[in-house]
Amino acid sequence: MLTQKTKETVKATAPVLAQHGYDIIKHFYRNMLSAHPELKNVFNMRHQERGEQQEALARAVYAYAANIDDPQSLEAVLKNIANKHVSLDVRPDQYPIVGEHLLAAIKAVLGDAATDDIISAWAQAYGNLADILMGMETGLREDASEKPGGWVGWRDFAVVAKQPESDVITSFVLKPADGQPVMDFEPGQYISVAVQVPRLGLQQIRQYSLSDAPNGRTYRISVKREGGADPADAGYVSTLLHDRIQVDDVIKVAAPHGTFYVDVNATTPVVLISGGVGLTPMISMLNRVLQSPGRNLVFVHGARNSAVHAMKDHLRQTAQQHPHFETIIFYNEPLPADRQGQDYDWAGLVDIDRIADKVLLPEADYYICGPIPFMRMQHDALLAKGIKEPRVHYEVFGPDLFAE
Repeated sequence: MLTQKTKETVKATAPVLAQHGYDIIKHFYRNMLSAHPELKNVFNMRHQERGEQQEALARAVYAYAANIDDPQSLEAVLKNIANKHVSLDVRPDQYPIVGEHLLAAIKAVLGDAATDDIISAWAQAYGNLADILMGMETGLREDASEKPGGWVGWRDFAVVAKQPESDVITSFVLKPADGQPVMDFEPGQYISVAVQVPRLGLQQIRQYSLSDAPNGRTYRISVKREGGADPADAGYVSTLLHDRIQVDDVIKVAAPHGTFYVDVNATTPVVLISGGVGLTPMISMLNRVLQSPGRNLVFVHGARNSAVHAMKDHLRQTAQQHPHFETIIFYNEPLPADRQGQDYDWAGLVDIDRIADKVLLPEADYYICGPIPFMRMQHDALLAKGIKEPRVHYEVFGPDLFAE
């Protein structure tokens, strides 16, 4: 339990850490990964190179300090972090390493301003946070190990099918190499995939949403090839999966986790809103929700055009088969061959105002996934239409857990 003096010291110094946050976290990562190079197999090195992980952790440290009097306000964020940690196979013995180098970075960057009292207060605050997260993570591991087909850590899976879904997205169906069942999951959750990246000489881990309903035998992920025209900017793992991983290859997989999922026991309407590859968890939700007869479901999706619109045939056929399901498709750069009214419904970006009569349903829950600017826009649009915050759910992948 933190003393009041500790809380006051942390709160008082939070603005200073925020001001120097990026430099502190840059120093922290550089020294920690130099002293413990094995952790490069855990951290996303592409995010490290771009500075995204540094910025995210700096925001996280400030958010924790600013809310230290009311840690309950961060409960949802901490649950999200705990799920990601377990999926990455982060272990309790790694927390002291992080704490040691974080405190050393604060001292190094702030110099004499980081008094012994300040360092002591932050050490206690970090220890308290670590205890909370480790407790959550222990519970998640126990839960995964007790479920039928469940496991903790990494398990070998074979690729049993590889299916292109668009010009940039490919699906991989994964089956345990031991032939045993796999645990069920909540529609919308993700798995972690670990592969060796030759150009780095490291293992790299990425988290991908499961893109089909649970079946107890296999998992399916649908992966977007990341990066633009410059090969140097290509995604390390997504490029490897697209170009090198083939049927019968074996990769490491962590059990499903995540806090973003649809309530399959509810009977109220569901509105799914996705942009780009953000549709992958929505397909899982869609396929599972439609197993509950009579539940109304609307799927709003935005893509550049038909070339990059994954699973469009599945959506169209499913809508024809289920009278309670409707799709609304936006293309912001439709191709000459794309036919409005058949391939897509609206030209332009997803716009709630245009489709308010279709999506503003009584007691509906709204699930949003896509690029961060897209999610902010849809979130704000729904709230402006009178939808209450607790009914709007969203998922942020990557390091932006505290994105504002």
